[in-house]
Amino acid sequence: MNEDTDYEGKKINPKTWRTILSFAANRRKSFVIILGGGMVAGIIDTAMSFMSRWAIDGFMIPGSREHLGLFAFAALGLQVLMAVLTMIYCRAAGHLEANLTADVREAAYTRLQGMSFSYFDKTSTGHLISRLTGDIGRITEMISWTCIDLGWGIMAVVASLLAMFLVNMKLALITIVAVPVVAVLSVWFQKKILSYQRKTRKLNSMITSSVNEGIMGAQTSKTLNRESLNNEEFNIQTRDMYRASMRSATISAIYMPLASLVISLVSGFVLIAGGHDVQHGVLTIGTLNFFLNIGNMMFEPIRNFAGIFSDFQSCQAAAERVADVLVSVSEIEDSPEAIEKYGDFFHPKKENWEKIRGDVDFDHVSFWYLEGEPVLTDFNLHVKAGENIALVGETGGGKSTIVNLACRFYEPREGTIRIDGVDYRERSQIWLQSNLGYVLQTPHLFSGSILENIRYGRLEATDEEVKEAAKLVGADEFIRKLEKGYDTDAGEGGSNMSTGQKQLISFARAILADPAIFVLDEATSSIDTETEQRIQAAADKLLRGRTSFIIAHRLSTVRNADRILVIDGGKVLEQGSHKELMAKKGRYWELYQNQFRREKLDESVEELNKF
Repeated sequence: MNEDTDYEGKKINPKTWRTILSFAANRRKSFVIILGGGMVAGIIDTAMSFMSRWAIDGFMIPGSREHLGLFAFAALGLQVLMAVLTMIYCRAAGHLEANLTADVREAAYTRLQGMSFSYFDKTSTGHLISRLTGDIGRITEMISWTCIDLGWGIMAVVASLLAMFLVNMKLALITIVAVPVVAVLSVWFQKKILSYQRKTRKLNSMITSSVNEGIMGAQTSKTLNRESLNNEEFNIQTRDMYRASMRSATISAIYMPLASLVISLVSGFVLIAGGHDVQHGVLTIGTLNFFLNIGNMMFEPIRNFAGIFSDFQSCQAAAERVADVLVSVSEIEDSPEAIEKYGDFFHPKKENWEKIRGDVDFDHVSFWYLEGEPVLTDFNLHVKAGENIALVGETGGGKSTIVNLACRFYEPREGTIRIDGVDYRERSQIWLQSNLGYVLQTPHLFSGSILENIRYGRLEATDEEVKEAAKLVGADEFIRKLEKGYDTDAGEGGSNMSTGQKQLISFARAILADPAIFVLDEATSSIDTETEQRIQAAADKLLRGRTSFIIAHRLSTVRNADRILVIDGGKVLEQGSHKELMAKKGRYWELYQNQFRREKLDESVEELNKF
């Protein structure tokens, strides 16, 4: 599934609802209470029609009071029973809705946690938020509360039909004429309603995505003066959704009164035919009233079915989107044998994990994100355990792809990657990724304290170990100056921290994990020179003896690397130590000289600005 998935024009797929309703298997008790209670309520409604007939023919017309006490007791008993049933099945429906919502959301979120990077490349955050909140809530609400209407409605119709045929065959046949007509109307309107409801849900996801991007990118929007353009794009989306919603509402508005008109016409024919029989003494007034009451009682759930049908169309589109998340399959999956031995992300079997030495081999690896647009072609690289590898070169050359493949965030399309001489697909993802330390250019912090964010590197770490990791990267100094120190809230996504502070905290988190393989992806590009030197000194000590990949923007940070690879077009143009590459005066030398001149120019400009 991706954000461009188009559900319009697709037929209703029963598998979609089987996927959603499979979560109800553990909630059978609630379903039984709701459906059973609704059915009993339908029978009680039918019984009340008989009570009305008894009242007219037994007491009102003859003016008799015989058995009046029994009638009153029976009528009161039915009303009390209906009140108790209503309380029970409404409570059960609320309970079912809450539990189904939690179950489906947990399953969807768990599924997303196991998806590979490629899934999130194709699906925006806003679309996923829309599915896990609005779509799931809409579906579970309809399932839970519709069960009441279905249980009551089905039994009310069945009981009413049986009662009518038992009382008077002719009027029963006249009454049921409306049923097939309403059914035909429902089928005719089905495709139209479903089409617009699907379009509405798709536009709603787009709006959610736009809101998410608008909030997350507020700073960029202001610096680029995009407020007016953002507003215009958002207004177009909301107008499109308004039009789709209005068309859907219009079709539903036509459908409901048409169904009601058919039902009203049939009720009129019943009144005419029944009135004629009453005049000729063939039918009692109580029986005619019984048919009018029970006919309306039967048609009420039929009218409700029209509303349920409309709701179902609306939820069909939401169900398709949620089901797509629930059944999505990651492009990267561990083999059953690997899971059996090493476990998965949620059930790791650490006792079976081999210790990683750190040998990494790319053997004739080819990779592409999009078919026909290769990023790496027949790429070969051998990294020895403990070797410090720096990847430099122009943007888009393939540096991050090499690292992402080594970390198994993606897998080779062709060729093999081996860790310690073994194809890493023979082992589980968590085995490798639990031994990674990864520091990004724009690291992500979670809501919670700084102490908690660093401890994510190793959850069993003590407070002292967390603080020691912070000291090693020079983060302890700024943390202690904060009002609450290590208990300071980092904010959502680290919003309360500067970029440099987030990088220091992220670096401390990676160090605390004590990984076998380190990855630094432009990790010092947004830090001032003094802080960078502090981290570089710590990194030189900490990376010693560990396999490490450094994607460098500032070439000055990779001078001490064991081997520097100049990457361009997915190929290694040059490799060697800083000293060796500078002596060659090749591509690396050009990059270094150009960057050195730019830095000197920037320093000169800063000096001039002081005056």
